[in-house]
Amino acid sequence: MSALTSPADHGVILIVDDTPDNLALLSDALDAAGYMVLVALDGSSALSRLQRRRPDLILLDAMMPGLDGFETCRRIKQQPDTADIPVLFMTALTDSEHVVEGFEAGAIDYVTKPIQCTEVLARVASHLRTARILQAARQASQPIGLDHAPAYGTLSRRFQLTEREVEVLRWVSCGKTNKDIADILQLSPRTVNKHLEHVFIKLGVETRTAAMSVALAAMAERV
Repeated sequence: MSALTSPADHGVILIVDDTPDNLALLSDALDAAGYMVLVALDGSSALSRLQRRRPDLILLDAMMPGLDGFETCRRIKQQPDTADIPVLFMTALTDSEHVVEGFEAGAIDYVTKPIQCTEVLARVASHLRTARILQAARQASQPIGLDHAPAYGTLSRRFQLTEREVEVLRWVSCGKTNKDIADILQLSPRTVNKHLEHVFIKLGVETRTAAMSVALAAMAERV
């Protein structure tokens, strides 16, 4: 690492896991890759930590005693100051209902246990890049945002998205969960899921973050 840079320049990662061995494994790998690492052993401690230091990304164990990862993620996404922090679940639960529950809670991706550090590092780097693109778009004086009317026409024409599908994608970009989007658009969560499935197919992606990357790239080309 350059003497002119610090771990915080690479990114601050919060790891939440009740297994000390997992914390040590991931902490060492992330530290070696140049990240600043924060740790918490349970959901409640993680929420307290967020009040003291905002991470750039959270690696969150799904199954923990007390406040589990799903509820912890929901609470993170309910707070305006933390709603846009990318959350990646770490789980041995690969049944579809658990994966769906993780995404509905607001996670953008998941990795399976036993943890493979190379996979985690690759996903962390990818999601951090996307998060920074989103942040830059929101902060720019003329942001490349999905909340601007011309974006509807651009996305609709290029990907054959319906207006409703673009609205769903817009709220995904704001860090909203499927339940939040359903409430905002006065739809059922099942309908929101169906719209997202169509968006993924039309954009040729499999995750919420990938969908946002494709959409933002399209907006950037337009500017």
